[in-house]
Amino acid sequence: MAVVWGTVKDFNGFIDVNSFSNTGTRIDLYFPVTRREVSQKEKATPIENYMGSEKVLVVDDIEEQRNIASAMLKKIGYSVATVSSGEESLKYLANHQADILILDMVMAPGMDGLETYREIIKIHPNQKAIIASGYSETDRVKEAQGLGAGQYIKKPYTMENLGMSVRMELDKSPAL
Repeated sequence: MAVVWGTVKDFNGFIDVNSFSNTGTRIDLYFPVTRREVSQKEKATPIENYMGSEKVLVVDDIEEQRNIASAMLKKIGYSVATVSSGEESLKYLANHQADILILDMVMAPGMDGLETYREIIKIHPNQKAIIASGYSETDRVKEAQGLGAGQYIKKPYTMENLGMSVRMELDKSPAL
């Protein structure tokens, strides 16, 4: 529901929820109407611009989110592994490498994205990462970026925003 709320909020919409006894709940989403045409600049980026073959580790406590990210990344050529917690990511990275992490910022119970990234860079100081969340960007996201994490991307993912974020981060020169 947090992802839905974030998306509705991003598009200046609102949610109307009504519950009825013995019938269920009705949820209506409202978005403002626009007649504005999409400019050439806003049109989709060619998929070739964000394809790759590198190894991506998706760290997310919600199975559906891991599956969505994994399927999208595999479709554009990446090799993908997934884990369900910060603790599991540390175990994985003790024996494996990843070119980049997609790191969920809010995971419960256990370590959140910032705590996870702090621990990961102790063993892999130049580990590239993208921070992801269904919530708005927070001070903890900025703190993770200050430690070396890259872009923040908001859920729900699109293939283009996920692929472009991964490609841009992988193409950056490592920090010295």
